[in-house]
Amino acid sequence: MKIAVFLAPGFEEIEALTPVDYLRRAGQDVITVSVPAKGSSEKTSVVEGSHGISVFADKILCDFIDEIDENLFDAAVFPGGMPGATNLAAEPWISSFICKMAQSGKIIASLCASPAVVLAKTGVLSQKKWTCYPGMEADLAKWCGSEENARTALKNATHIPDVPFVLDGNILTGRGPGTAEQFSMKLVELCAGIETAKKVHDGSCQR
Repeated sequence: MKIAVFLAPGFEEIEALTPVDYLRRAGQDVITVSVPAKGSSEKTSVVEGSHGISVFADKILCDFIDEIDENLFDAAVFPGGMPGATNLAAEPWISSFICKMAQSGKIIASLCASPAVVLAKTGVLSQKKWTCYPGMEADLAKWCGSEENARTALKNATHIPDVPFVLDGNILTGRGPGTAEQFSMKLVELCAGIETAKKVHDGSCQR
């Protein structure tokens, strides 16, 4: 499968690199994409995480947009971290891409702050069960622009607390950095199958 992992300044390093690592161990075609900070026109492949760890992305967003074909990708991953999640949410193309992916039945994977900050306003969580970093769900009016927007975008959505991840249809959401391994392995299972997921699990000496 072709999978894109989007990195914006302030991203949570564990949440971004754990899925990249495990998916590549599983033989998947993973590309990391650098998204600029809100209001920035800087085009760089170097993205600094929320804990000062810099990562060289495979593509910068403008090049990724130019090169992406009509078939989209099979999955897209949006790590959390602040202000990483708000930087992702500030990019209009990201929101449009999420909607197109979801409507096409592609996998949308998001964890920590990003389910609330990035996904919620797009409407893809409507009718879905989902989770996020504790407390982020309390500010949905802020992330969606207003209480009315939040009610509309999350119509009949159900937030599930105190779980490592939630899979509902093609939407996978995770709780936070400490659940990145479980979240990533579920993503491996979705993209590469149960047998491959078991090989990655056993080969990496997971619990």
